[in-house]
Amino acid sequence: MAGDLPKSPNVFHPTKPSAVGSRNSLAQEGRDQKSEYDQLINEESDKVLNVVRTKLPQEVLNELDVMGGLKEKVFNYFNQNYQNMFNRYIVTTEDEMVKKVRQFVDKEETKNLARYTPKEMAELLDQVGGADKFNTGEIEKSIVNMYGHLQGHVQRGVNDLENETNSLLRQKTDVGAFIRGENAYSVVKCSFKDNQFKPKTVTDVKLSINILDSELISPIFQYQNTVENIIKDQISKTITDMIDREIESYQDQLVDEGNEELSDTELMFERIKRVPEFTDDDKDSEDSRRYTFMAKNLVEKIEGLRAEIDPEEFDPQNIRENIKRIIDIENIRNRGFNTAVNNLTAILDTSKMGYQYIENLKNARELIVREYEDMDPSRLPDERYQMKLKFYDNGQLENLRGAYDTQMVEYAREITRVYDVALSVYGDNKKGWGTINDFDDLNKKMSGKIKKVKEKSGDPIYEEQEKLWNEILELKAEDTDVERLNQTYLYEKDLLKKMLRAGRDKVKMTFGYENPKIRVELDKRIDFLEKEFEAFDYQINPYHIQPGIILDVDITSIKRKRFVLNAMANVLNEFLNGVSKGFQDSAFASFKRRRSTVRGDISQSFGAEEPVSPSTNQYAQAIKAKNETAAPKPKGKADVTPAKSRKRKVNLDELSEM
Repeated sequence: MAGDLPKSPNVFHPTKPSAVGSRNSLAQEGRDQKSEYDQLINEESDKVLNVVRTKLPQEVLNELDVMGGLKEKVFNYFNQNYQNMFNRYIVTTEDEMVKKVRQFVDKEETKNLARYTPKEMAELLDQVGGADKFNTGEIEKSIVNMYGHLQGHVQRGVNDLENETNSLLRQKTDVGAFIRGENAYSVVKCSFKDNQFKPKTVTDVKLSINILDSELISPIFQYQNTVENIIKDQISKTITDMIDREIESYQDQLVDEGNEELSDTELMFERIKRVPEFTDDDKDSEDSRRYTFMAKNLVEKIEGLRAEIDPEEFDPQNIRENIKRIIDIENIRNRGFNTAVNNLTAILDTSKMGYQYIENLKNARELIVREYEDMDPSRLPDERYQMKLKFYDNGQLENLRGAYDTQMVEYAREITRVYDVALSVYGDNKKGWGTINDFDDLNKKMSGKIKKVKEKSGDPIYEEQEKLWNEILELKAEDTDVERLNQTYLYEKDLLKKMLRAGRDKVKMTFGYENPKIRVELDKRIDFLEKEFEAFDYQINPYHIQPGIILDVDITSIKRKRFVLNAMANVLNEFLNGVSKGFQDSAFASFKRRRSTVRGDISQSFGAEEPVSPSTNQYAQAIKAKNETAAPKPKGKADVTPAKSRKRKVNLDELSEM
């Protein structure tokens, strides 16, 4: 049958198989297409006529020429519609076949011509819309989102597995169950203690995390921060980015020239050296480099402008209102804190850590989240948590430190007073017990003899010497300037706690098993001071906090269950990864991809390789060129002709003849 195929595409015949215009094809393998077609039409026509004979009454059929005109009409109707449908099908099939053949040919040509392009990439380019229209931006974003979600789910499962494994290995719960190694530096305080109401079965955990302002992915500003400070901060970051790009270009230039790269210390000094190229300290001159980004008159317009303007002074056509509107549209003021709040609440939701109470103090930059609305610990479940997220700046920390110092002085005064009262009560009551009740009584009895011995030997008497040791704690070394600026109060807290215990021991020694009114009042006061001072010591010392975010978490969990502890560990680690850039060592963070590792044959160009020059920022060049002192221009004219040539005169006529 293959021999019957016409050899030329110009052969035209209505019945030859596979000829141009033929209604027959070699693919039918000898079937009679006309007889098949007639059989189909006749069969459908007979079906219609049979239905007509069955449904119509006999008197109607007698008036109809069923076997004559009606059959012919039905046959023609089927024939016409079938031909129309078949022709449309053939045309559509041919069009689709031509497209498939064209795509197949293009694909084969691409495989043969683009030898250095992977086949998958060529197919991807063709399916998206051709190489001239292909844009990887949206596909890359989709892939990044998919991998991000996948990594988040995998990371959450790995975190759960790590926490469960670590808890099994430790057989106890410690600080390492919360924050893992890469984020351990952010912990300010973590304390495990037995619950006040159920000490045998329930544990209370206090965890405080400090994320520094410089480590935040999205910087946070106080609500009342001025527009001027926000703009200056953005200008400072822009200058730093420009300097970093210039340093990177300079490093590439050194590598291309075969020189050694700059070390970390040299990079730091190189950055410092380039700062005067972008800004200066001249605040009065309008031509100063500091006013390149924003003119001096605009800076003066927004001086002291905060988040809100008095409605009586508000004018939408003023310069300062429009500058403030631009800053508000960028949402620089609220972006960082809102990001932190959304991050924390989203992680709590996905981790199935529900909460019944949330208070977002936006203007104060504070977020309070509690699992239960009730605050009474005696009515709350044994598995619960509460979180406080707050942003502190330098001014707030200074006020907190002052208040902390004052509160520490007040506790020292009150504890010293109750200690003195306990000693006085003990001294008054021991007089009726006998002559000698303690070492002090024995010392008074023997003091006369000891004094005579000391006078003969010339040694100093104990009572005449200055007493420095308080017999409770050892002497404290004098604070240096650094320690005075960063008070820990560890020595003072231990001293006051031991003074309370010593006062309680004196009360027990005085009254024994009796409970008179004096003892009841002393015990009540000592219990009150112990409880309040313990809560005060449980708080974060503001001297240990640096400007940034403070996440304060209070957790109560059953010792054998620890459900909230394990779940909160995942929440804290994911929150730190989403908000903080983390600690970066410059020795490791300075590595970047060198030009020697960058492929230069991606474009598949067969021409001569062009030398690569470091990229330059036109905006940075314009800033550096501002206020540059121009090279001095020569004054007058200088004759640089040699002396011998200067004496000899040149004949222009001889030159013209030559």
